[in-house]
Amino acid sequence: MTLAADTAADAATDTATTDTAATRTATDTTASFGAAFEIAGQTFSSRLIMGTGGAPSLEVLEQALLASGTELTTVALRRVSTATRGSVLDVLSRNGIQVLPNTAGCFTAGEAILTAKLAREALGTNWVKVEVIADEHTLLPDPIELVAACEALVDDGFTVLPYTSDDPVLAKRLEQIGCAAVMPAGAPIGSGLGVRNPHNIELMVDAVSIPVILDAGIGTASDATLAMELGCSAVMLATAVTRAQHPVAMATAMRHAIEAGRLARAAGRMPKRYHAQASSTMDGRAHLRDEVPAFD
Repeated sequence: MTLAADTAADAATDTATTDTAATRTATDTTASFGAAFEIAGQTFSSRLIMGTGGAPSLEVLEQALLASGTELTTVALRRVSTATRGSVLDVLSRNGIQVLPNTAGCFTAGEAILTAKLAREALGTNWVKVEVIADEHTLLPDPIELVAACEALVDDGFTVLPYTSDDPVLAKRLEQIGCAAVMPAGAPIGSGLGVRNPHNIELMVDAVSIPVILDAGIGTASDATLAMELGCSAVMLATAVTRAQHPVAMATAMRHAIEAGRLARAAGRMPKRYHAQASSTMDGRAHLRDEVPAFD
């Protein structure tokens, strides 16, 4: 090898070493932001919680769940037969995804409590997503019945994750009675309208120390990213994936969107300005007029 070739090889090695170090530094920095989060002492590496409603088939649902990378998936006990072979429960068991039963369709605290107890017996878990809706038109939570149901279930040893409105005062109340997380609606269930009240979601994040999981209303990947940028610990969604034209592709997009939103939140966005500000300083620029020196 000639001297020139040696020099070039050394330079290439130095460049590769620098690139590797830079890549390692970037990876270390990204990792330090923390991809994992905890609910009730259990760690999840994925911040995407999936639902199962609306999937065109079990095959598509399974592919979408795998593409999403989810580790926790809700099922409505009223719509699942625990004895049927080939059910969604088999899909979750086969892929090592934890089941989170929910009380969808309940209108009173009593209905939700009974449904949660049936889920505990049928599925062998004391985790429950508590939904107590006020009416069939909005599917929004009934806060009075919700608090009553959560108090009873927490006292009975359940790990309670309530579906709630975007009310920071109610979120604080749910934390005080022992809920493991709060799951505010970004918009009405199944609407795909995105996060309608970002300010209240940020207030909720500031108000409680338990995870805030944005639930309902997500329509596309940018909605999920915004939720994470607002400080949510995770995002729960279903129909945005299951009713997309290409559910597996959308599940993949949601996975990356949530990761991007989390990193952006951790990195810290630049301050917003009302007026333009050049990214380069005005010092040292060339003057193109004859009456002034060519350079500062």
